Amino acid sequence: MFRTGPRNLITDVAGLHVGNAADARLKSGVTAVLCDQAAVAGVQILGGAPGTRETDLLEPHNSVETVHAVVLSGGSAFGLDAASGVQAALRERGIGFEVGGFRVPIVPAAILFDLRNGGDKDWGRYPPYRDLGYEAAQAATADFQIGTAGAGTGALTAGLKGGLGSASTRLDNGVTIGALAAVNPTGSVTVGRTRHFWAAPFEIGEEFGGFGYPTPMPDDAKRILLKYRDKHSGMQMETGGNTTIAVIATDAVLTKAAAKRLAMAAHDGFVRAIWPTHTPADGDLVFALATGRSGIQLEADAAIDLYAAAGATMARAISRGVFAATPAENDLFPVWSSRAD
Repeated sequence: MFRTGPRNLITDVAGLHVGNAADARLKSGVTAVLCDQAAVAGVQILGGAPGTRETDLLEPHNSVETVHAVVLSGGSAFGLDAASGVQAALRERGIGFEVGGFRVPIVPAAILFDLRNGGDKDWGRYPPYRDLGYEAAQAATADFQIGTAGAGTGALTAGLKGGLGSASTRLDNGVTIGALAAVNPTGSVTVGRTRHFWAAPFEIGEEFGGFGYPTPMPDDAKRILLKYRDKHSGMQMETGGNTTIAVIATDAVLTKAAAKRLAMAAHDGFVRAIWPTHTPADGDLVFALATGRSGIQLEADAAIDLYAAAGATMARAISRGVFAATPAENDLFPVWSSRAD
């Protein structure tokens, strides 16, 4: 039923391009998803500590139906500046929602907390995220790097580096769905301290190692491993100190309400890939985009397949982000590839 698109990236969804920008010294970055044509959009926030821009307008009862881009950024609240950089790049191209003779690019954004990750955050008066956002928009293309890139540059999980992950699924009816995630959760993406990913049942091929589940399950499989607890001996979690932020996209034709439902379904992928997730210390959020480029409107049974694929594809994207992370100077945690069973 499920197979990947040709790139196994969110850009397998027709009408989308992705750009990354990062500062290695800062250990932070920005990822921008640009829509070739304005896309129907929605959002679902389930974490207890979100940081967002322009998410209220995405609710189905509000007037604006479509967006021109969405932004994922590091930098905690400072990173919300990244959307202004993307907006500036789009405005230069004449892209935007027309209001009274003006064009206003609609660019919702979400941020993750990567301030405490070993990077140099002494940036002076103004944070660099607006410029990073502009750079990410200018770099947008169909092929882009995952792992230690863009918004995933400084991401961490419980005991491992996080990263930027992406995956795609092509359904038998011709619809494509893609996911993009900046993976920086409170919890762990692996079973205990093994190399095995919680999302193993949804893996296609060996896209994140092909290890499956461990047999037997380790004694610590159900232990709640938290990002800072192991490293700092019982350290209390800080509100807003984590967060996985993501985008789920499809080329199916969806209403704004159906796009919100798609974002809700994609959160199932968080549950399949991260333990624990949606905690008070996470700002977990999923944007949904529907480009409509396939021209396919889904009947009830096909819609169920789409929503199921949303969760599975998101779980894979999350795992691929951690799987692809690479080491860098002053890292607090090791990368997945250094872990042995």
